[in-house]
Amino acid sequence: MTADPVVVDGESLTPGDVDRVARHDAPVQVPEDVREGVRESRQRIVDIVESGEAVYGVNTGFGELVQERIPDNDIESLQQNLVRSHAAGTGRDLTREEVRAMLVTRLNALVKGYSGVRERIIDVLVKMLNEAVHPVVKAKGSLGASGDLAPLAHLALVVTGEGEATVDGERLPGGEALKRKNIDPVTLRAKEGLGLINGTQLTVGLASLVVCDAERAMQAADIAGAMTTEATMSTTASSHPSIQRVRPHQGQTESARNIRRLTRHSQIVESHRNCDRVQDAYSLRCLPQVHGAVRDSVQHLREAVETELNSATDNPLVFPADDADDRASGTAQAAVLSGGNFHGQPLALRLDYVTSGLAELASISERRMDRMLNPNVQEAHLPPFLTTGSGLQSGYMIAQYTAADLVSTNRSQGRPSMDSIPVSGNQEDHVSMSAQSAYVARETVEATLRVVGIELACAAQAIDFVEDCSPGVGTNVAYQIVREHVAHLDGDRPIHRDIESMLALLRSDTLLEAVETELEEPLD
Repeated sequence: MTADPVVVDGESLTPGDVDRVARHDAPVQVPEDVREGVRESRQRIVDIVESGEAVYGVNTGFGELVQERIPDNDIESLQQNLVRSHAAGTGRDLTREEVRAMLVTRLNALVKGYSGVRERIIDVLVKMLNEAVHPVVKAKGSLGASGDLAPLAHLALVVTGEGEATVDGERLPGGEALKRKNIDPVTLRAKEGLGLINGTQLTVGLASLVVCDAERAMQAADIAGAMTTEATMSTTASSHPSIQRVRPHQGQTESARNIRRLTRHSQIVESHRNCDRVQDAYSLRCLPQVHGAVRDSVQHLREAVETELNSATDNPLVFPADDADDRASGTAQAAVLSGGNFHGQPLALRLDYVTSGLAELASISERRMDRMLNPNVQEAHLPPFLTTGSGLQSGYMIAQYTAADLVSTNRSQGRPSMDSIPVSGNQEDHVSMSAQSAYVARETVEATLRVVGIELACAAQAIDFVEDCSPGVGTNVAYQIVREHVAHLDGDRPIHRDIESMLALLRSDTLLEAVETELEEPLD
């Protein structure tokens, strides 16, 4: 079945759209009215070239070489040389989904109509996405200002028929890859090389995937926390609306509401409502507060990503003359303004914030896991390490070791946005390191999904030892879905398969969709 196309119009791209294109190969299309804006922007560049005025990015050198004026007959060579020289990345190759995220976000920035590229560039990017021609892009080399130059240059090389690309599972020279899909390479003209490589599209493409995965982790953690609450005979009173009303942080309120909905009609909760336990441990009692704070960090990132996805982020930008004052370069028909929209700081800081939040989400999940496994703190109905053959068998003991490793790794991740190294002869003297922040956030969200997945597997195992009582409306269907992917642990087996099965489940949205269908409403 062909996925519905994603409309790329420079105004409405969402993290979910990027996820669909990057991971599910949704095709893209650019509306005709948007193409008209691209054509108008290109005409402004043509007017500037014909005027003979020196304009950065059009007929001058770059960075520290900005004072070097380039003759008209060398302008095309200037743009191709720019792309070649800036393709200086190293390290691993970006994954297929990372490259597709870059392609669709670069396309969306260009169609806004402020970059001055020809419609031909737009057509090639659309075809590369829809025909699955994926440039080989090196991961290391971006400083997040001037944008993600080196990675985008590796991408741009393929547009011109150079570099390397994968197509039909085969790695080929860029020109051969394009030819296989009947795509003609582009000879770059004035401004087009810079238009392709100057921007934040590696950072924002990865950040879009981080947002989607972090939201999956958040919702899964609420489900896991609700199941653990039941499995440990804990109370849902800490999620009471009155508690949240007197400290009304949005995320806290949403997570508390999720716990109440998930455990609605829980016989397990009702079975011990009037027991003599006064309070639960913090990992259960403070779930709304901790989960809620992480939710707020993810929402903060989402807001920045949604803005960045639909922004013009290269430099310089091309405007109609009446959009700028007389300090702009250009002609009577066009104004070219140099600025810093390529600077990744708005994303870098929020990515680091989310990295910290996700590390806490994994941490509290691991602590809840211990409440189910640890014979020194677990409830009487639960056997040590959730196995009836404890001693002879280790049950889920070492799964908690794995979770602890992941939590420790999350905590040790740096905060790249705190660093800056001047480059380009000190012309570019403050950079954001936003791509590094995106990589760290990607690693952290995957580790967190794994930890939450382990908690879900342990919670399902623990619920198996609760007799004569059924879980809540939402937790019961969650339990059933987990059991479809991970069988009850009757005897010791390689637990790594359980962990990988849970990770695949959380990435697929199957668990969330099943729970929401049962609840007849979406989780927050």
